[in-house]
Amino acid sequence: MKKFSPFFLFALFPLLISAQQDTLYFSEAVSLYIPKHNKEINEAYRYRDSERAKFLFDSLVNNCLKGTYIDNFNITCLRRNNDCLNDYKKPIYLLTYASWCVPGKGEIPALNELAEKYKEEIDFVVLYWDSKAEVKKVAKEYTRSIHLVYVDELQNKDAYIVRNMKHSLGFPTTFYIGSNKQIIDISRIEMLPYTEKFERSYNLNYKNVSQGISEILAFEEDLLAKTPFEILPN
Repeated sequence: MKKFSPFFLFALFPLLISAQQDTLYFSEAVSLYIPKHNKEINEAYRYRDSERAKFLFDSLVNNCLKGTYIDNFNITCLRRNNDCLNDYKKPIYLLTYASWCVPGKGEIPALNELAEKYKEEIDFVVLYWDSKAEVKKVAKEYTRSIHLVYVDELQNKDAYIVRNMKHSLGFPTTFYIGSNKQIIDISRIEMLPYTEKFERSYNLNYKNVSQGISEILAFEEDLLAKTPFEILPN
């Protein structure tokens, strides 16, 4: 049987998406490409080569994960009745987190401010891979314009999807998702020590979140332009 090199398959990725009629899901792409990339990224970090690690991560996102579709999986929302990711109809700014991650002093205030400003256009979702008890401890830090959700891996029935989402890219990780559930981009947050001054932490995170919002809004504008409109008869 004829065999193809990994490089050849990697180069074919954009064609595979088209051939599957834009139905390649994030979890499927992760299963195909993450093991090799994570090995290389971890090796770069082991040798303290942060520039190469960032290059490898960006390469993975740009060549393998962008353009896939986010899987629909079960969640629990603390403040609303949303039960799964597809319950969100607007584009999504999705930040994945864990309760043991200590954010910089200005990180959540920056996110809160921008969520209040753009809540009509975008659903801001902070997803904790944690139990309800742990998430309730941090809930008061977030504005009610942010959908605070959690996934308890021990109880969630979508084990395969959750495993791929949680363990593939680490966290905190941000997903920019269109209203059609297509992944526009994926970003890792630059973690600043909690001892970093509030102003620097706030400014950095305000800039990062703003860039993500701009990407989402530009994608939605383009998506709307491509949507055919039907003129109904009088």
